Amino acid sequence: MNVQVGDIVKLENNQFVTADLLLLSSSEPLNVVYVKTAELDGETNLKVKQALTFTGEMGDDVQRLAGFNGEIKCEPPNNRLEIFKGTLTVDGQMYSLDNDRMLLRGCMLKNTEWCFGLVVFGGPDTKLMQNSGKTTFKRTSVDHLMNLLVLCIFVFLLSMCSVLAVGHSVWETTDGSVFTAFLPSEPGVDSPLSSFLCFWSYMILLNTVVPMSLFVSVEIIRLVNSFYIDWDRKMYYPKSDTPAQVRTTTLNEELGQIKYIFSDKTGTLTQNIMTFNKCSINGKRYGELLDLTGQRIEITEKTPRVDFSWNQQADPKFIFHDHSLADNVREGDWEVQAFFRLLALCHTVMPEGKKDGELYYQAQSPDEGALVTAARNFGFVFRSRTPETITVVEMGERVVYELLAVLDFNNIRKRMSVIVRNPEGKLTLYCKGADTIIYERLHTSCNELMGVTTRHLNEYAGDGLRTLVLAYKDLDERYVNDWLQRHHEASTTIEERDEKLHELYEEIEKDLLLLGATAVEDKLQDGVPQTIEQLAKADIKIWVLTGDKQETAENIGYSCNMLREDMKDVFIVSANTADGVKEELRNARRKMCPTAAEEPNVTKARAGLFWLEKTETLHDDRVNGEYALVINGHSLAFALEKDLALELLRTACMCQTVICCRVTPLQKAQVVQLVKKYKQAVTLAIGDGANDVSMIKAAHIGVGISGQEGMQAVLSSDFSFAQFRYLQRLLLVHGRWSYLRMCKFLQYFFYKNFTFTFVHVWYAFFSGFSAQTVYDQWFVSMYNVFYTVLPVVGMSLFDQDVNDGWSLQYPQLYLPGPLNSYFNKKSMVWCLIHSCYSSLVVFFIPWAALHDTVADDGKDIADYQSFALVAQTCLLVVVNIQLCLDTHYWTAVNQSFMWGSLIVYLATTFAMHSNDMFSIFTSVFPFIGTARNSLRQPNVWLTIFLTCLLCGLPVLAFRFIIIQLRPTINDKVRYKARKEGLPGPVPCRSSVRRVGARRSSYAFSHTKGYGDLVTSQRFKNGLGKQTEQPQFYRPITRESELQPQ
Repeated sequence: MNVQVGDIVKLENNQFVTADLLLLSSSEPLNVVYVKTAELDGETNLKVKQALTFTGEMGDDVQRLAGFNGEIKCEPPNNRLEIFKGTLTVDGQMYSLDNDRMLLRGCMLKNTEWCFGLVVFGGPDTKLMQNSGKTTFKRTSVDHLMNLLVLCIFVFLLSMCSVLAVGHSVWETTDGSVFTAFLPSEPGVDSPLSSFLCFWSYMILLNTVVPMSLFVSVEIIRLVNSFYIDWDRKMYYPKSDTPAQVRTTTLNEELGQIKYIFSDKTGTLTQNIMTFNKCSINGKRYGELLDLTGQRIEITEKTPRVDFSWNQQADPKFIFHDHSLADNVREGDWEVQAFFRLLALCHTVMPEGKKDGELYYQAQSPDEGALVTAARNFGFVFRSRTPETITVVEMGERVVYELLAVLDFNNIRKRMSVIVRNPEGKLTLYCKGADTIIYERLHTSCNELMGVTTRHLNEYAGDGLRTLVLAYKDLDERYVNDWLQRHHEASTTIEERDEKLHELYEEIEKDLLLLGATAVEDKLQDGVPQTIEQLAKADIKIWVLTGDKQETAENIGYSCNMLREDMKDVFIVSANTADGVKEELRNARRKMCPTAAEEPNVTKARAGLFWLEKTETLHDDRVNGEYALVINGHSLAFALEKDLALELLRTACMCQTVICCRVTPLQKAQVVQLVKKYKQAVTLAIGDGANDVSMIKAAHIGVGISGQEGMQAVLSSDFSFAQFRYLQRLLLVHGRWSYLRMCKFLQYFFYKNFTFTFVHVWYAFFSGFSAQTVYDQWFVSMYNVFYTVLPVVGMSLFDQDVNDGWSLQYPQLYLPGPLNSYFNKKSMVWCLIHSCYSSLVVFFIPWAALHDTVADDGKDIADYQSFALVAQTCLLVVVNIQLCLDTHYWTAVNQSFMWGSLIVYLATTFAMHSNDMFSIFTSVFPFIGTARNSLRQPNVWLTIFLTCLLCGLPVLAFRFIIIQLRPTINDKVRYKARKEGLPGPVPCRSSVRRVGARRSSYAFSHTKGYGDLVTSQRFKNGLGKQTEQPQFYRPITRESELQPQ
């Protein structure tokens, strides 16, 4: 369907929004709709959008909608998901439009039968498309280097052929005339023409040095290594029946070179499921189980749960283990009941009544839903609300509270309050918010209780829980009436409305009485802290790029051990101007490294094929100690500008951990591209939602997690699996093995081909530079196809320096990969030198051994055919010995490939040198009897042995000396593996308990709540026509233990 600007579109439940729409009307009361924005910001909780009143009156009247006539003036297309500014003019009346009226492309309509919307932006102008990144063809760094080397090898081949052609010309001029009596020259063929023809003959003869079969072998190796990932049972997630999947088979070895990981938070590091974990009420802790000695008991799946069967309206999926809290509620403990009464009243949650009588909650924030669900299970069930009332079922009795005011949450207040009147006429203000904010407003009589609660909060924060403080205040009737009048006047004014409301809120929210504190857990996926710790040991830097709020991201950072109290400092960048961001970044950098230069150290160079690509590399400054950087999305927007980009990258790279909060999908991609451009390092992006697609496409490697946010990330990724913890196995095991195997394959492949080719070069000096082959022509044809291909492929498919257990226990084994230590230009030069030496031995030892040599019967065996046979046999045995020296892990397949290739060589050689083949194909198989005559001579076998000894012994001696003097981490771990056999358990850092210095989290969304909506005079009871159950904050049971690696 071709949707254009100005069209009116009808959407039905569970349909995706196809363009950026202005909501006109809906099937729900108050013209609200529920949308799931996981494809945009990664958040799975439903959002509420509301149409303008006068457009909502049109309902589903097609005639009125078709006749709707108005003019919209708005901002130009941009990528800011959270902001929309515009006006709608109808019949001379102007209405303000903001983001709450807009349905953005990529959202999904949920729990709403139908709605109508006016297309404002379509196609590439939509905010989703403005945030989408470009799809690029991904090639590994090994590919780029291999292309460059092949080009260099081709130039080297031209040089060799030119030198040999010149040599041929010189030989023809000086010595060639002597042989004209035996080999007359063709008429008209002089020395220059002969040299020209010789050049092309050598091009054909030496073409094996340009490895055309290399690319085919590389793709086969990559394909099989991809199957290993697909078949890995330790990366299979049984709960969702999801195996690991390789979606791009050409990037396997790049997994062994990752330096930077960019990760989403919601759904990637966490399960996005909030659970009411613990609480402190009137100085008493609940939620922990203690034994008789007062020691904490670990809670497992087998721990008895609280039985809520006495509460008919309890959520059956709610889990709690401390029976004392339920007992105190049922016994009528006033403080405990007041605690849950506050949770049931002080919120902006909307109830949803289903046809089957069940009750579900629609919350702006999953953690707010978790708190209301906790109150529900402990006997205080929030049932319904109107603009004037809140209905709660308290311990089985229905109680209706009059709602006088909602003092809504925002990111400055960091708290929310409600003023209610109970059926007895008592007025009470209930307040919940961040501890530091509430403590400033407590009555002095709460000082002792505040100290006890603070200790509890420190313990909760140390466990990585999101804390919240609850307080209340009884109000006087006369004062409330006066305050409500002033509140009404302030809320209806146009100028300085926010300032006046803030003053009124500050006035009434003081002298509060402390009730207690809650602790909500944003459940991490299993094994996330251990995975991050393992990757950090491998010197892989992890940056978290999340659309969530700062406090939530910080708390998850501490839970994951990315942020720790033993860090020297955690820098917060939150300025609202470019100059402010620049100053904060520079202050952080100067504190980390006072001696660093003010200007960044950037090296410019050229790289790529023909050196046409310009590169800029930012060098790191040395830092003593560990630091972390947390930057907000609005600050990041300034920092990513051209003038500040290097300052941001320089400061961020000095930190051990970087967390970017409230970032858009496009900003995620921009951060990845910034690191790619100036660090020249391999990057990996991992996410689970459509808002991560741009980041996944921008990185060298994209990993999608198949979670609760759809399959967009998986479909755009190169690798996918179900849990973040599988990332360590993907990199530290499969990635490292793939990189190691590919590097060994390339080095050995170039070695055997160079050695094969150089023998021809040395033979040219003895054959008058005639371009005659030194080997049997059938050996030349079958060398790369049959004799040497299977052994090297076998090594490249099965070799491993240590097994997966040792690879996970020692993540430091991964370090050579990002440094590109195994295969680079230096290693290629050494390979060339090694091949040159081996070719000299392979040629001159048989030449010297067979020179003027006779057999036992006195017959001469120093002929060309015998020499060719001995030389090619020595070559094949030497390259196989080198393969044995390079192989660390032997299997039956390796053995069969290596010995099989030698057996095939001997069998085909004897067959092609037989009398029968010569009699049938005389001109094709001229080496009649050479094999049986030469290989039965003891001196020939002694020559082969001496050649192999001279080629293999220096390699063994060199490696022995290097291991003794400068052993690598691989050498040490291999030695330990040989001594101990199986590895022990993977050591992990114990979770460091945090103290109050970083306790600033609170269970609110970082956007304004539903306060204005729930107090609207148009609000009606019965927002309950929805038909789908939201699953965002419901507790589920975590896997009992991490799957064994």
